[in-house]
Amino acid sequence: MSGTDLLAPGSVIGILGGGQLGRMTALAAAAMGYRSHIFCPDADAPASQVTDRTTQAGYGDTAALDAFAAAVDVVTYEFENIPYGTVAHLAGRVPVHPGAGALAVCQDRLAEKVFVNCLGIGTADFRVVPDPSVLPALVDGLDGPCVLKANTMGYDGKGQALIRHPHEAEDAWLAVGARLCVLEKFVEFEREVSVIAARDRAGRVVCYPAVENRHEHHILKHTLAPAPDFEARQEAAQAIAVRLIEGLDMVGVLAVEMFACSDGRLLVNELAPRPHNSGHWTIEGCRVSQFANLVRALVGLPVADPGVRGRAEMLNLLGDEADDWAALAADPAASVHLYGKAEARPGRKMGHVTRLLT
Repeated sequence: MSGTDLLAPGSVIGILGGGQLGRMTALAAAAMGYRSHIFCPDADAPASQVTDRTTQAGYGDTAALDAFAAAVDVVTYEFENIPYGTVAHLAGRVPVHPGAGALAVCQDRLAEKVFVNCLGIGTADFRVVPDPSVLPALVDGLDGPCVLKANTMGYDGKGQALIRHPHEAEDAWLAVGARLCVLEKFVEFEREVSVIAARDRAGRVVCYPAVENRHEHHILKHTLAPAPDFEARQEAAQAIAVRLIEGLDMVGVLAVEMFACSDGRLLVNELAPRPHNSGHWTIEGCRVSQFANLVRALVGLPVADPGVRGRAEMLNLLGDEADDWAALAADPAASVHLYGKAEARPGRKMGHVTRLLT
């Protein structure tokens, strides 16, 4: 297959990663007549429960990757901590979207911030921390509370530590794993918002409205869509997402997390080149969900206007909260999604509930 071919229903989408994002992507693909093939190291992964085939192997297993590439028509990934070498290896054998270039930016916090700033888009003020000896001086120079973040492999608040005073620097360095870090000046924000953009092979971009995200212990708990009382900044937030997805020249979906500040600034916090937890409401809340638009982009169809149906809220089910599935399912206003994970651990995303508010 060439990168310009339109894939017909029945074609196979390869998905790197077997979690809930892969699961919901595969379900969207099946609704459009496409098959999915999961590649992940885990047995009985959530995505494997709803797909035709799974290759259970490590991401560095080149023989397994070659067989996987030969069995699929296009490849995507459900999280950005897939090894860069895995995506680069596959890209020489089968179309991969988003490409390795976008992945390289989004899985490296420093590269991501430099990229965003080079487009003239704001972020928190930051410094590179190569070793702990320079950290106290950097904290002092930023003049206020800071957040130390590991440069790679961070998500849901992992690999981060708050530093209020320079004398806390050493403990923070050890807490994030004693590795290359980025130090960010703490941002006093009104709220956190995110925008999801989808881009197809022809370069057409569509955006979902900015939503408000509320967290508990650094884990997303509640999303309100569209973000309430945010109409005056919706256009600006979506414009940032468009510039970023075009700047990455990526095919697929990009989630842009931002801090909305009281002075009107929108500062980019993180990018995710994949479907995003804050976009789960789009399954019921839009005519075309974030997952459906990802599939459309992958197979060569034009991305479609989301067709927002009205206001919605999404609530993550964390840990044993999913045990109340029967009561949740009895609510006619609730759309309950359970991910099929075998073990409920504190803070683990076991499912979500969406309610349409209008």
